[in-house]
Amino acid sequence: MKILVIDDEPRLLAIAQMSLEMIAKWKVLTANSGYQGIKLAALEHPDAILLDMMMPELNGSETLMQLQANEKTQDIPVFLLTAKSNLPDNLEELGVKAVIQKPFNPVTLAEAIASKL
Repeated sequence: MKILVIDDEPRLLAIAQMSLEMIAKWKVLTANSGYQGIKLAALEHPDAILLDMMMPELNGSETLMQLQANEKTQDIPVFLLTAKSNLPDNLEELGVKAVIQKPFNPVTLAEAIASKL
């Protein structure tokens, strides 16, 4: 399985990458911005995307809308990674498979994703 993690926090990217590679043996791609994530998703077509909601420049909602608008990326399941509790009600309509709350448990991260795919 190949997953793309999009988050502007270097520490979080590293923790997610180590967790998914070591525990689940998945190939992990990382992007530190929405713009970079959109480009990487179109090029690499991962099996899933783990997307942070709060990022500078292009936030998670804007990134999600651009992913959904692109024919190359619109079918990729997206998991939101957020500390926010007030999220839109129409997440499923936007292609969101699940919301993973920050801070997440690195030991159960892959299981949380795999159970919703």
